[in-house]
Amino acid sequence: MTATTALTAQNTQSVVNVHHVPSSFVAQQIDACISDIGVDVVKMGMLASVETVNAVAMTMERHGRPTCVIDPVMVATSGGQLLPDAAVTNLRTQLLPLTTILTPNIPEAKLILQNSGIDPPEILSVNDVVVVASKLQALGPRYVLVKGGHLPLTKGFKISTSSEDNVTVVDVLHDGTTATVFSTDFSASKNTHGTGCSLACRSLMLYRNFQHLLTANTAAIASNLAYRLPMPQAVENAIRYVEAGIRTSFSTLGQGNGPINHFHSLQIADRPPCETSVKQVMVQTEQGV
Repeated sequence: MTATTALTAQNTQSVVNVHHVPSSFVAQQIDACISDIGVDVVKMGMLASVETVNAVAMTMERHGRPTCVIDPVMVATSGGQLLPDAAVTNLRTQLLPLTTILTPNIPEAKLILQNSGIDPPEILSVNDVVVVASKLQALGPRYVLVKGGHLPLTKGFKISTSSEDNVTVVDVLHDGTTATVFSTDFSASKNTHGTGCSLACRSLMLYRNFQHLLTANTAAIASNLAYRLPMPQAVENAIRYVEAGIRTSFSTLGQGNGPINHFHSLQIADRPPCETSVKQVMVQTEQGV
């Protein structure tokens, strides 16, 4: 089920224009779906305006605070800010406390911290990304996943200064005490359109499916469910899904950044299945540090 918050005129090269859906109608869409069918997980993307942020926050409260992922679409690839400062403020104060996992990229993470009065550190290495994730988690969400796809690193996990040194990218998950760092081999593919949205959807789907399974069965069955996925595993599986989508994407769709291949698991191809390069490291930290 989808509640549309904005319509875009776009292609693989650029967003031409954005048409905002009235916030009252956004709320009506959400209420109509949840009142009839119900919801296990809510995933939010482009909220577009102050009025829409407010409307969505009120509907989430009204419907009992369901499991929620926010992929905060705030900063364009060109660097321009897509969400007004007032909307960023309301998202931070009204929605982050309701959030199961927040999944910003690095520019969006910095923008949220600046909006809260916190000076984000200069990103020079993976350690700085961990600090950003920790500070964001202290603002209210249960988990934060800072996506590092925009920031290729060297073999030593330092900021790359040339394309020849682009070796890896990292995504950092933080729960308030533990940072889990996921490293993935850098891919030079231009087909990365939709990676952030796909990662957010996939990680919460995996997490929620297993949580629902545990709560819907008796304690005796639950005690034998050794396959329960904690959030770090759900996120790793999602990263592997996106990595395979990039590596098996088609190179002939459009003249700009094409989409990833969402159907890689369903394809029959001559080449062997795509192997993953994802690695996971856990780091103990202090909250907000």
